[in-house]
Amino acid sequence: MTNPYLITGPALISFSGGRTSGYMVHEIVRAHGGTLPDDVHVLFANTGKEREETLRYVHECGSRWNLRIVWLEWRDTDEQFEVVGLNSASRRGEPFKALIEKKKALPNGTARWCTSFLKIVPMHGYMKSLGYEQGTYREAVGLRHDEGLRLLTMYANNERDNRQCVAPLSKSKIVKADVMAFWKGQPFDLALRSWEGNCDFCFNKGRAIRERIARDNPDVPLWWIGEESAIGKTFAMRESVSEIVEYVQRTPMLIPDDPTEEHDVECGLHCEVAA
Repeated sequence: MTNPYLITGPALISFSGGRTSGYMVHEIVRAHGGTLPDDVHVLFANTGKEREETLRYVHECGSRWNLRIVWLEWRDTDEQFEVVGLNSASRRGEPFKALIEKKKALPNGTARWCTSFLKIVPMHGYMKSLGYEQGTYREAVGLRHDEGLRLLTMYANNERDNRQCVAPLSKSKIVKADVMAFWKGQPFDLALRSWEGNCDFCFNKGRAIRERIARDNPDVPLWWIGEESAIGKTFAMRESVSEIVEYVQRTPMLIPDDPTEEHDVECGLHCEVAA
């Protein structure tokens, strides 16, 4: 049987900055004997709202595995991306804010154009700058075998958008427990709990998770409150970020120690592209 991690080029390896896609990157590098072919590119797209721990984790993966990871950020230019690095990466939501100002709107659960523009568009733009048109290269994404609905969405998007997304973790029957076991055996790890990854107060995180984040890190929601105030809309359909913060301030002891809604979904190339 062909090794699903032996990804041949031209290919884009989407590294979201989470444990699952980090494990996928490790296995792809291992399948190639420690060195990727020149036409297999590992890309990380920074929205400016990733946690500092995520940025340092991505950098450490590259350093420890002797791997070139290309860091990208969305720009409102013809190329639609800029290459950055650990030191120059945005940390105050600059790419996200610029996109909101351009769209004069906020993304939400039914219009997730934040992922499309801040993650997918820069990666595709980078590949185009190398001479690869969309559909002419493979896109490896960190979807596990236990993420069935997202896998179906990925395959549907392949058909609709003329893409070649593949999920080597799913092909290898990898589930979340396998990923966590791998990282327990490593000398380093992402220094975040599963629900703290991706954008720091993402509206797709459950209400209980956002309450927990607001309690643990009161400064995190402030950027999101500012954007809601500037646009006059909300990221979530049911409540504003301010309402969540006010609730936490009124009832701090009623928030559970552990969120009841688990969130370890990694924002990346499997999401739908929206205009």
